Amino acid sequence: KQFSLTDTVNIREMILTKLMYIPNVPYDMSIPKKVLIIGSGGLSIGQAGEFDYSGSQAIKALQEENIQTVLINPNIATVQTSKGLADKVYFLPLVPEYVEQVIRAERPGGVLLTFGGQTGLNCGVELQRAGVFDKYGVRILGTPIDAIIDTEDRKIFSERISEIGEKVAPSCAVYSVQEALDAAEKLGYPVMARAAFSLGGLGSGFADNKEELKTLALQALAHSSQLIIDKSLKGWKEVEYEVVRDAYDNCITVCNMENVDPLGIHTGESIVVAPSQTLSNREYNLLRTTAVNVIRHFGVVGECNIQYAVNPYAEEYYIIEVNARLSRSSALASKATGYPLAYVAAKLALGIPLSKIKNSVTGVTTACFEPSLDYCVVKIPRWDLSKFSRVSTKIGSSMKSVGEVMAIGRKFEEAFQKALRMVDENVI
Repeated sequence: KQFSLTDTVNIREMILTKLMYIPNVPYDMSIPKKVLIIGSGGLSIGQAGEFDYSGSQAIKALQEENIQTVLINPNIATVQTSKGLADKVYFLPLVPEYVEQVIRAERPGGVLLTFGGQTGLNCGVELQRAGVFDKYGVRILGTPIDAIIDTEDRKIFSERISEIGEKVAPSCAVYSVQEALDAAEKLGYPVMARAAFSLGGLGSGFADNKEELKTLALQALAHSSQLIIDKSLKGWKEVEYEVVRDAYDNCITVCNMENVDPLGIHTGESIVVAPSQTLSNREYNLLRTTAVNVIRHFGVVGECNIQYAVNPYAEEYYIIEVNARLSRSSALASKATGYPLAYVAAKLALGIPLSKIKNSVTGVTTACFEPSLDYCVVKIPRWDLSKFSRVSTKIGSSMKSVGEVMAIGRKFEEAFQKALRMVDENVI
């Protein structure tokens, strides 16, 4: 609104007009009466209790808002399917045909896709492409489906990241073995090959020559139609940030974590420490600013996990991945900081601003604050190799661990020793 010099001006109105902020993506604020939650599915390596935890937190958050919840989860041995949580539970496989039947019968007003890990997300993307949500008038709550597809498809992802002047690790998306070999020649060996839309780094690994790449490509293309060939950044530090954004564009970074193992070892296979121990103040704030810019650019509403590769010898970094969903690290960050990420993300998906959500852990503060840690948290994975004979005991880019322990201590040494004692009964 323009004020000319001749008009009589109400100063209060003028200030309010100047300060008024209208989000450029108008988010539908109507709250549905019934919400469908796509659950965590069967347990597999790479997908365990983390997504059960996030799903059950989401159900509690929706019930507080008096919303009827319908859950689809084929796994009976989960907390979220237990009596007294969801209003209605369907023990059905997380495949589009069955989910469509539930939507037809229940007619929910909205659906939450980001609480069931990669399986739930893939199912949601397939349903959207088939036009099922539009057909039954179901609204996708939280992060828009386009943002999810943009972060999962590596080619679109690198284009979107370069739009805001950030860098993604040099990579090529390919669809056949021959294309993979050509891409590796262009990038230069060693390279890393991995399947897109995969869980726990399934079908991924490093190749130093053509023969190794050929073997890897055949394995990966069995899991996914798209294969990513990355320039190897072995030896770089891997750092993660958990970022939260609401529909009004308020952003906070809840937690940052550093992998003790260098890049090339899957996050689920690596020892993780929160907060990061080896970043300078300048590096920490540089990565934090980037994380906030990225989440705003993609238009994520809710929780988002961003992973970086940081050069240990220079102020140089690449964005490796953005997960526009609750991930394995989100569960760790929630427990490490006492900030209930899944609970907050569910409320944000309904269009509630961060400043209006009460932190259920402290009971005093709102959700619009960044936790500061005066302690150290260490996560160590646990492998059960006695159950898996003939499996390689080398840790790498695909996940083999079946669980993890988390220890809290005043110092890194204390937390690390506690975690080590928990993970291995032979350590005294």
